[in-house]
Amino acid sequence: MAITLYDLCGRDERLRFSPYCWRVRMALAHKGLPFETVAWRFLEKDALAFANYDKVPVLCDGEQTVTDSFEIMRYLDKTYPDAPVLGKGASYQRALLFKYIVERSVNPALFRIIAMDLLAAIHPGDRDYFRETREARFGCTLEEFHQPEQGKQELKQALAPVRDLLRDSAFLDGDAPGGVDYLLFGSLMWAYVVSLEVLIESGGPVDVWFKRMLGLHDGMAGKAITIRDL
Repeated sequence: MAITLYDLCGRDERLRFSPYCWRVRMALAHKGLPFETVAWRFLEKDALAFANYDKVPVLCDGEQTVTDSFEIMRYLDKTYPDAPVLGKGASYQRALLFKYIVERSVNPALFRIIAMDLLAAIHPGDRDYFRETREARFGCTLEEFHQPEQGKQELKQALAPVRDLLRDSAFLDGDAPGGVDYLLFGSLMWAYVVSLEVLIESGGPVDVWFKRMLGLHDGMAGKAITIRDL
């Protein structure tokens, strides 16, 4: 039975921008596992009732249902141990640490850069919900939170260790891509899909790495529909 991934879509069903779903997409491709996606919108909570969850990604593998992007990556390693994504022991712990760094430093900076672009990319029927929930989280309007130049400075600082590492390494996980690469790539892909903002220095180590990541797995991410195509 094919693996099914419930995947967030935007105003066009082909526009897939969730950073957490992109993590899983790349992990599945890394393992060479064929999968199908089901387009899902923010307000389609009932569609995920079977998973006792209200957000994506949700992965269905036969009778197994797995939620949360990192737990899905962990599940894939346990169930399909060839070509590990997170690894075990110290490797897993380092990946877990990097997950927290991405989610608490990189993602907030990116959100400050792309907030209004993201709102425009979302399906019109979801925009009021998105605005209300995010403004309650941030304690201000999206317009007030949207500060691209400030976000770019925060992103530059957050990615400083990544830049240093990528000067001497093709990937964050070494000579070949792995889970740590997919954790960061998912977030940068989030912004790349919905925004025309220049996020990172052209030609720099992170830019070269990102373009390399776009070409992985038969160019899966590089072929994705973005707002440039709509």
